[in-house]
Amino acid sequence: MLDNFRRSTFRHGIHPEEHKDDTRDLAIRRFPFAPTLLVPLSQHLGKPAKVVVREGQEVSRGQTIAEADGFISVAMHAPASGVIRKIGRVPSISGDLVPGVYLEPYPASTQEVADGEPCRLETATPDDIISAIQRAGIVGLGGAAFPTHAKLKIPEGKSLDTVIINGVECEPYLTTDHRVMLEQTDDVFMGLRYLMKATGAGRGIIAVEANKLDAVETLRKACPADLPITVEVLQVKYPQGAEKMVIKALLDREIPSGGLPLDVHAICVNVATTAEIGRLLPHGQGIQERVVTIGGPGIVKKGNYRIPIGTPVRFALEQVGVTDDMTRVFLGGPMMGPAVSSLDVPLTKGTSGITAVTRAETGAHGERRIYPCIRCARCVDACPMYLNPSQMGILAKNECYTEMAEEFHLMDCFECGSCSFVCPSHIPLVQYFRLAKRMLRKTARPA
Repeated sequence: MLDNFRRSTFRHGIHPEEHKDDTRDLAIRRFPFAPTLLVPLSQHLGKPAKVVVREGQEVSRGQTIAEADGFISVAMHAPASGVIRKIGRVPSISGDLVPGVYLEPYPASTQEVADGEPCRLETATPDDIISAIQRAGIVGLGGAAFPTHAKLKIPEGKSLDTVIINGVECEPYLTTDHRVMLEQTDDVFMGLRYLMKATGAGRGIIAVEANKLDAVETLRKACPADLPITVEVLQVKYPQGAEKMVIKALLDREIPSGGLPLDVHAICVNVATTAEIGRLLPHGQGIQERVVTIGGPGIVKKGNYRIPIGTPVRFALEQVGVTDDMTRVFLGGPMMGPAVSSLDVPLTKGTSGITAVTRAETGAHGERRIYPCIRCARCVDACPMYLNPSQMGILAKNECYTEMAEEFHLMDCFECGSCSFVCPSHIPLVQYFRLAKRMLRKTARPA
């Protein structure tokens, strides 16, 4: 029975309003091409890709325009057929200008994607699959953008028994993964076949929150009889979708401090990432678009759209329309997604949503007044990692970053934003922690 769902979950966490009703039942629609697409060469953790095209060159949609530069790097592909107008710097969500490619699509092109050399599941070795995923430019589409092929390479001395496909999608407003599970069901299972063969895992689990029971029913009905997989339903709680929380809920295994899922013999792959593997590898194609939820109270035509990578946020908002009182735009959801400082930044592989909020959510001037900490400990009760956000926030304000890392386990924080959400003083704790990590990374770099 679908309503008899798994009761296990992680401790702590919060229950923000879901705000998914506006888009959860809207089928994925194809988005138009912007006049100019901006393709950053670093849309993933690791080394930027290396350009293999020149200015003025005509390219076909799906053609490789930049190759992986090392193992922790992935290829980039043309999101449209057109001409390379410029190779230079493009705006990024960090506020910096980063290396990238300016591509002008041909208005009259059919924008078809030609097949390349397929990765045949029946004959491919694990290394063949891992290499094909790297060439296809596939990264974590849930937002982390870690190169998927690197996650699948099992180091010497490690073992793996379970592949978890993460379809939880606990972030408010976002319904990207929900629609992918409903509309790309076959791609999800094909992608899971590739993942299990690449890793040698003996079983697979597709994890879905209990607010997506239609997706659970669809997946269970379509589940291939020859695959050792189950579809498990988890309680609705934030941040249930974080891989540490999913693994704890499903396997009752706790990833050690500073550790990885492989330390508990599991890996966790986003469901949209899995679907792209299943969609692209059989055709030898690279990723040139992705499904994005555009929603929030500041959006007029909310929906789920298949959007070319490199589409500027400004163009996307012009197509769907915004309200007069729209004040802030997030790439992703409002809990973990960064707010954009410029609407000229492009959508990248890791962009799962565009969420626009209004004055009703942010206050009359776009900001809420910050008050002193009253030591209520709500942030401590909310933190899924059992940290002390209150004390860490005080240390961050006093720039005691080393003490935060060594004594208060700053690096165990995955920036879910639960502490900031429950704080009655509106202290931006998660922003403090991001700054602290950035400062620590700067001091750790060799001169």
